[in-house]
Amino acid sequence: MLLIVQLNILFHLSDSSIAHALVPLSPQESSSSSSKERHQQPPLVQSTCNSTSFYDICIATLAADPSSSTADVPGLCAIAVSTAAASASGTASFLANASDGAAVPEAERALLRTCAGKYASARDALQAARVSLAEQDYDYAFVHVSAAAEYPSVCRTLFRRRQQQQRPGSGKTMYPPELAKREEALKRLCSITLDIISLLQVQE
Repeated sequence: MLLIVQLNILFHLSDSSIAHALVPLSPQESSSSSSKERHQQPPLVQSTCNSTSFYDICIATLAADPSSSTADVPGLCAIAVSTAAASASGTASFLANASDGAAVPEAERALLRTCAGKYASARDALQAARVSLAEQDYDYAFVHVSAAAEYPSVCRTLFRRRQQQQRPGSGKTMYPPELAKREEALKRLCSITLDIISLLQVQE
């Protein structure tokens, strides 16, 4: 329980630049926000996001970067992959900091360090994807982003395994809700990036 409280505090202090991918809007807010942003965004941004699985998050992600207003599809893809990399990097840093907490038991510290390493690997894969995109090597970019989307799942599995290994009656090591939100946010950002890469592959 202490671990969850500490992580919740850390994550609530996180960079708000990816908050749109962390907390879904209500149906009413989503509809209103989507309609407003749709009219404000360039046609290419709208048509690109229409091809993704998460239109509203795609619009919010691209709109957060001023260069999206003049970017072509490869440029929009670069914005998406950079946002995903920032998400993974931020989570890796927070988990690494949390693992240094004096009040965190050693077993949980090791678990957090491992999770930090997985998100760091996701960041590295996304940075490699950015290089592949710049070289117009869309197949490799797709592979790198796909790998990045899977790394956080390992962290969830480790928490579940740790919970199963604990004796009945002892304090359970629960998967922190804020970390679950971060995992979902990264997966959505990677999904958007993969959808845009697919557009680029078709255009080749």
